[in-house]
Amino acid sequence: MSSPVPGPSYRAVLRVTGACRLLIPALVGRSSYGLVSLALVLSVVHATGSYAHVGVVVGVFGATVAALSPLRARLIDRHGPCAALPPMAALFALTLLGLAVTTWSEGTGPGVLVALAAVAGACAPPLGPVTRSLWSHLIADRVLLQRAYSLDTVVEELIFLGGPLLLGALLPWWPPPIGLVVGALLVSTGTWGLVTSPVARSLSRRSPERSSAPAPALDTDVTPRPVARGGLLTAVALSGAAGIALGATALINVAFAEQHGRVETVVFLEALQTAGGVIGGLLYGAVSWRAGSRTRLVLISLALGGGVAAATFAPGVAALTALLFVVGVVGAPLITTSYLLADESVAADRRTRAGNWVNTAHNAGSSAGGAAIGALLTLVPPSTAYTAAGGVLVVVAVVVLPFSIPRRRVRPLRGSSWAVPSATSARRRR
Repeated sequence: MSSPVPGPSYRAVLRVTGACRLLIPALVGRSSYGLVSLALVLSVVHATGSYAHVGVVVGVFGATVAALSPLRARLIDRHGPCAALPPMAALFALTLLGLAVTTWSEGTGPGVLVALAAVAGACAPPLGPVTRSLWSHLIADRVLLQRAYSLDTVVEELIFLGGPLLLGALLPWWPPPIGLVVGALLVSTGTWGLVTSPVARSLSRRSPERSSAPAPALDTDVTPRPVARGGLLTAVALSGAAGIALGATALINVAFAEQHGRVETVVFLEALQTAGGVIGGLLYGAVSWRAGSRTRLVLISLALGGGVAAATFAPGVAALTALLFVVGVVGAPLITTSYLLADESVAADRRTRAGNWVNTAHNAGSSAGGAAIGALLTLVPPSTAYTAAGGVLVVVAVVVLPFSIPRRRVRPLRGSSWAVPSATSARRRR
């Protein structure tokens, strides 16, 4: 990979007009997702006392979230966030409150919980993809957009670290369904703040006739950029493969800790990996990489897959902890680069869908990786399972590697909107 060069700071991102007005409500709304998943598990256990029922309810919730995610993203791209997000958030909040009421006391039948979970998953607002799409409309400068996406990834890491901590602080005083109530309040408040932000309102004011044209950016650099062919497929494939590797690793860590007689260290392992993600995301976004997004994504994927596979040789928990910290450092840049590549590979009116496909692939890969490695762990020791988990990502990265090699530029046709790029914009596209 080409050596990095200094770039604008994260302060420059926050100084962009409308950036804080976008970031703060997005943080509030997305915090609900760091809370709801665990709260739903504990609430169903509290109401039914059956882990079998937990598996069905949580499985239905996850399946409807994933299956209908492309449809929700398409509705947002077509009608704008201000029109599409509020009904989704309202119905999602109401079903969370319904789940809270039905699980507050014991004895609730699983049928009601499954139905409510299905509705909640079907209308869960995709606040993450929408936020990243709004960043790309707010900031046209690709270097500064990388900072924004890195900051967004770090925020997401902190959300999924802080959600369980918030729930843990509430549980001594309230039953588990209180987490669903708080989640409903967070998603309602955050969505309202998001759709009333200037960039969301500006995007929603575009007429239907102009819906396929790029939205006017609010930043000063408005240099158009060509669409990267095949970039979305690469981003989705590597995001999904990374999800498989990381989802499998989370389960292997439990088996590894149990094998070494220290199961309680799993929480510490997860926390260190998350901390690595925060540091890696901040460091990655702080520099301007000369290599293109697709090349960077493939190389980062190779590094992440190799790091997971290297856990095969960890002699104990201490060594695994250090290695997982490094895996976290590499993992956050992979997610950031996946969204960057997806964003630059599609037209402006398809950015929410593109980001949503990357997000869905990662989540689906994580679920599939956990399920597959669970079966594999009945046959092989954790050390071998690490090799399998990392190997999947390495193989996918090797397959797409030939397509990431930069080709010599072809002179654009005369009259193209980017036929005479400035020296700065040409440098950024490399």
